Amino acid sequence: MKIGVYGLGRFGSFWAESLSGTGNEVVAYSRSKHTPPKGVRIATEEEVLNSDLLFFSVAISSFEDVLKTVGKKIGKNTIAMDTCSVKKYPMEWMSKSIPDDVYTLGTHPMFGPDSGKNGLLGLPVVMCPIKEKDDRYEKVKNLFLSMNLKVIEMTGDEHDRDAAFSQGVTHFIGRVLKEMKLEEKEIATKGYISLLEIVEQTCHDPLQLFYDLQRYNPYTRDMRHSLRIALENVGYRLENGEKA
Repeated sequence: MKIGVYGLGRFGSFWAESLSGTGNEVVAYSRSKHTPPKGVRIATEEEVLNSDLLFFSVAISSFEDVLKTVGKKIGKNTIAMDTCSVKKYPMEWMSKSIPDDVYTLGTHPMFGPDSGKNGLLGLPVVMCPIKEKDDRYEKVKNLFLSMNLKVIEMTGDEHDRDAAFSQGVTHFIGRVLKEMKLEEKEIATKGYISLLEIVEQTCHDPLQLFYDLQRYNPYTRDMRHSLRIALENVGYRLENGEKA
């Protein structure tokens, strides 16, 4: 089976190399020049778009335009997927720009080069059906299971609602803490060290990913509103001398 990865940014390179460990042929195409990951062959755009399995790994904010350009070039026998950290809009874009006879579904590997650097065992990957489940859906699911991933199946709306208050809040807090310029301290507690680890884990990713996570998930505004109210409530109680 030939697996194609369209996009070799930080996550795309990591994902392509991870897929190469399945024993399948992995080919990749990138609009900008990148050194191919171990076990991955750089191929033409046409070859990648006609792979048995095709994973798009491009910025969320670029994905719609990419699909408008290449959507109709995808092979009829190809199973096409995104790997975006949000699902509602990318799934809608695939439905609009990719021909109906191409099987599509939404996926989100809930990890990256930092959280997956010690292996993928037990890490979660979300599958969101766009079309009726059939043997093509099961082919992708079996691939993920062969990688020892934990497969979670849900709708795109369920994913975005959950992700806004898990991944979304984590990346938001990470960026806020980075803005505070926190540093290592000799008397640091384990809790403080954990906060620094959040900064380390979230801020290695491109800033564009953070913006896209916040702007393209319809539920992150609710998350930020809830967080703001919680901060104000805690601050009010401190300033007004409320007793425990």
